[in-house]
Amino acid sequence: MDELTMIDLHAVPLSLSLPICFAVGLLLGLAYFSALRRTTELILGGGSPLLAAVLTLGRFAGLGAGFYLAVLAGGFALLTALGGVLLARRLILGKTEGGRA
Repeated sequence: MDELTMIDLHAVPLSLSLPICFAVGLLLGLAYFSALRRTTELILGGGSPLLAAVLTLGRFAGLGAGFYLAVLAGGFALLTALGGVLLARRLILGKTEGGRA
């Protein structure tokens, strides 16, 4: 068995990979939008610009890495992970008073 066969995410059945991708997308989305909220609090509250920049880069890197792994699992997995991120967006924005989700 070579290394490409060992990391082939297409070998995992969809009935197992899709719920996992949705859950990971949900967790990624919660982390992303929580960090976004913290970044805006830092910017508006006069906090550390360096911390705001690090949070921004971390948000993009984490979401990009998560979506990259979902792409390796296939198109359905990517769409399912995106659904998890969008649900997280809805949950985070639903917590804000008067926020539109």
